[in-house]
This record gives sequence, C-alpha cells and structure tokens, in this order.
Amino acid sequence: MKEFVVYTLLRLVVLLATFAIVAGIWALFTDSFNIVWPAIIAIVISGLLSYKLLNGPRAAFAARVEERAARTVTAFEEMKAKEDQKEERQG
Repeated sequence: MKEFVVYTLLRLVVLLATFAIVAGIWALFTDSFNIVWPAIIAIVISGLLSYKLLNGPRAAFAARVEERAARTVTAFEEMKAKEDQKEERQG
C-alpha cells in the first residue's frame, strides 16, 4: 500500500508542477486565461515526465502488486489442495 501512495503522490506533484508551469507560460503569452487548454497540455506533459522520472517508484509498486498476487495464488492453491485431499478421504 505504501508504494501505491508514494507513486500516486509523486504523480500528483508532477501534474501540479507541470500545470503551474504551463499555466504561467500560457498567461504570459495570451490575454485571456482558459484553464482547459493548459490543463490538457499539463496532463500530456506530466504523463510523459512521469513515465521517465518515476520509473523507480512505479517498478516498486509493480513488484509489490506482483508479490501480493503471488501470495494470493499460493494461498488459493493450498486451499484447493486441502479441499482435494478432503474429497479424496470422503470419496
């Protein structure tokens, strides 16, 4: 869970920082300020930046998810094996 929170917060920080920069540049070069286009541009740029900059936290999060999935599969297989043994004894 910790890896998810860290990765999500870092993504949010990158998005907000990118939006602040894009909105600032947008305000410098245009007379009217429409929040939609700077937001769209910031989302695209922050997505690309996150892909490059947050590789480590993303890998840690993916490893945690994989580890948890493996534990779940192992627990399921153990439960299934116990049920099979129980059925063999009864049958």
